[in-house]
Amino acid sequence: MSQSLVDDPAETALGPARPVEAGPKPGPGGRVDVRRLLRFVVRRPGLLLSVTLLVLVVLASFWPDLFTSQDPLKGVPSQNFRAPSGSHWFGTDELGRDVFSRVVHGAQLSLKATLIAVLVAFVVGGLLGVVAGFVGRWVDDLLMRFVDVLLSIPALFMSLALVTALGYGTVKVAVAVGIASVAAFARVARSEVLRVRQAVFVEASRASGARWYSVLGRHVLPNAAGPVIVLATLDFGSSILAVSALSFLGYGAPPPAPEWGTLISDGRNYLANAWWLTALPGLVIAATVLATNRIARALDGEWSRQR
Repeated sequence: MSQSLVDDPAETALGPARPVEAGPKPGPGGRVDVRRLLRFVVRRPGLLLSVTLLVLVVLASFWPDLFTSQDPLKGVPSQNFRAPSGSHWFGTDELGRDVFSRVVHGAQLSLKATLIAVLVAFVVGGLLGVVAGFVGRWVDDLLMRFVDVLLSIPALFMSLALVTALGYGTVKVAVAVGIASVAAFARVARSEVLRVRQAVFVEASRASGARWYSVLGRHVLPNAAGPVIVLATLDFGSSILAVSALSFLGYGAPPPAPEWGTLISDGRNYLANAWWLTALPGLVIAATVLATNRIARALDGEWSRQR
């Protein structure tokens, strides 16, 4: 039920009113919103750079051949430890493998693990928060005490414990990182559901005889999803760091898989004579995390004020 139905006491007293369309209809194909979004991005050079970088990383994770034609697993021993140059943008490693090619193909593994981790945290944490906030009473107390226990354990330590129990591998690392992030999503989802549940239009919908699942699906979830989506964008960057940290420690895909954390771990033994083996993959990780944080900050505050 829209807000306009609640504001008319006569209609409320007479029972369920006819649905009223909320607000003006968007233009054909939503072109007005697209233009506004493009202006919003173009006027912020830092945000534009962040979006461009993240798009390139996503393209590299799905279509690495767009950026390099070299085999990330094939080495030329006679060209080992070549410094960055026009033929090898990120140099070569101890086996003569092109580091840029390994970083590009490693994006597929690292981004895959990150997406799985964020999806696990979003679904499980969001479900816990929605149930706790919408049902309330002893269910809320029980679920929130469980969330408090999760919050009391550092996320990296929990990820290490889970991946040790689950075993090594990219997917298992992703699941461990996702479970470690469940508590944050549950808290945010619960707070938003509690806020929306007390709104006037939700109370009016209940008073008009709407079923609980209708109130939840039509009113509560759509109005509570925004902050949770922003948190997912923020968690994308922290999940990249967590996945890379576990890969650095050797819990990710086995060699010679070029995961970003594994590349840094392999290159740390050659810092004295081949700094690029660790520095350049590390810069890619840092740039990707900063880009996702910049986009999340724009979604959280700047875009909301512009709407």
